Amino acid sequence: MSTMARATLLTLAALLSACATPPPPAPVAKPVVFSTVPEEISPIAADVLFRAFSLVGTPYRWGGNTPDSGFDCSGLIKYVYNDMAGISLPRTTREMIVMRAQNVGKDKLQTGDLLFFATNGGSQVSHAGIYVGEGRFVHAPATGGTVKLDSLSKAYWQKAYLNAKRVLPTEQHLARLP
Repeated sequence: MSTMARATLLTLAALLSACATPPPPAPVAKPVVFSTVPEEISPIAADVLFRAFSLVGTPYRWGGNTPDSGFDCSGLIKYVYNDMAGISLPRTTREMIVMRAQNVGKDKLQTGDLLFFATNGGSQVSHAGIYVGEGRFVHAPATGGTVKLDSLSKAYWQKAYLNAKRVLPTEQHLARLP
């Protein structure tokens, strides 16, 4: 075989072997997992969370306070806390925001905290919801709507936000209960 033929054959073999090399494995994308229940949530807060979620889609009704009749925002809160935690709360948002309970900073919110809003402008409370974690809350927003899951990051809620209160016992309180 001539030198030229050998060189051509070697070049062809090199090219073919390069094509036969398997490509590097594609990077495996890790799935994004959203947790609806933080790991360190109290059993009472978990009950409140799941009950609130179960009521999403229930019709709004001004003055409503049961799943059958529908809910307004304070009726929803009163129902969930009484049903799942045995806690009797005031009936209106105005009564709730002044009740004796721990005020909570926005950066310290925990599942089960109550959120208060001034949706009519100013600083007068007019709406409330239940914080469920990850910057979200459940509330009964308005006539014609239903109980829904919403985000505190929306500009509307950012502007209307007033305060938060913690009415559920903390882990420290639970440890002392008989």
